[in-house]
Amino acid sequence: MPEYPVTVDSELAPIMERYLELRRAGLAKLRAAVDQGDFEAVTRLGHVLKGSGGSYGLTRLTELGAAIEVAGRRRDAATAGRLAEAVGEYIDNVDISYQGRKPAMRILMLAINDPAGTAIQFCKALNRYTAHSARLVTLETRYTHDWEKDLHVPDLGPDGMEEVAILMREADVFHFHMTCDENQPFGPLNPADYIKGKAVVHHHHGHHDFRSNPESFREKYRRLKRTNLLVSTPDLLKLLPEARWQPNLVPIDDPLLRPMWGRFDDPGQLKVCHSPTRKDLKNTEEFLGAVKYVNRRNVYISVDLIDDVPNHECLARKRRCHALFDHMQGYFGVSSLEGLSQGLAVIAALDDWNRARIAEFAGTDELPWLTATNQDELADLLLRLAKDRDYCEQVGVAGRRFMETCWSDRRIASDLADYYDSL
Repeated sequence: MPEYPVTVDSELAPIMERYLELRRAGLAKLRAAVDQGDFEAVTRLGHVLKGSGGSYGLTRLTELGAAIEVAGRRRDAATAGRLAEAVGEYIDNVDISYQGRKPAMRILMLAINDPAGTAIQFCKALNRYTAHSARLVTLETRYTHDWEKDLHVPDLGPDGMEEVAILMREADVFHFHMTCDENQPFGPLNPADYIKGKAVVHHHHGHHDFRSNPESFREKYRRLKRTNLLVSTPDLLKLLPEARWQPNLVPIDDPLLRPMWGRFDDPGQLKVCHSPTRKDLKNTEEFLGAVKYVNRRNVYISVDLIDDVPNHECLARKRRCHALFDHMQGYFGVSSLEGLSQGLAVIAALDDWNRARIAEFAGTDELPWLTATNQDELADLLLRLAKDRDYCEQVGVAGRRFMETCWSDRRIASDLADYYDSL
């Protein structure tokens, strides 16, 4: 009889085998780190294990990871070694069975504008991969990116507004994005009139009002006794520590988000794209300065600066490039996820905080982003990518594999569905 029977959600079945493969690879690194007395690596690998086990329903791995992290900090090789063997025994003997979710819920997402098109992607993934039903109501279109819409109030007639009223009345969850809340009118409708008895979620995406004064939002949530708080990138946890990080997603099997055939067969200039919504926040000036430095050395880079175009055009243009520069703000944007999914070499200056949180979620500390923290480092990196096209392609292949293994829209939807189930 198996020594470690465990039951997890059926949504995890397609990715569980790959997760266990990653854990076996991590175990080999852990054993090597213990043998070499590399306690920094022991601590880091324990931290990754602690962060990932619970996400896959394997709480024993979370417990062992936490203990390994402590042993690493204490430089206790004997204990770390024993715990590593316990991890191996568990992985080899765990017997996983799967069960369905709790009853389906009706999720109504509400936003003034859809932040980088993420809300509609959450809705589509929830509807595709889970039993939950999700809809999105929006008020404005900002920039000219023309994200896909669901119920966009300016486009709705009387019948459409009646449907919104029905959705507000029948929803189990109100999921507010960015600064939107129950006092934001949607045409003649006010969510506050329908909020009684519903679970309420507030989801922040780095809006400048939130970044400039997070305490005002924290105070509002304390006053209203709101505890279901999400943020879209790990850096925002520093501003709203009560929140949970809910990673954004991209539909990795959408044709525009798959790698383009034959892109690296072109022996011409390295093509690098950059799609800033706000150039002052995306290090655009430093990027262009780095490109100018490289081009002065007769190693020419072709730049596609993508700005104020519909999202489908933006994705099509990115897909024809070899590399993508996100920004150097310490975290990552949706643009990074798009580029990784498309198999581009993606550059973003992830700081230690963000890298640690991402490693916890992904279940691996081998992250595919290339790092440049200033203009000089960025220039050196671009120069290497331009001179070594094979290296650029290898980085892109690793990024696509990372998205398939660790960051698929199926997995993110399952993760968010788990969160709704806990409300």
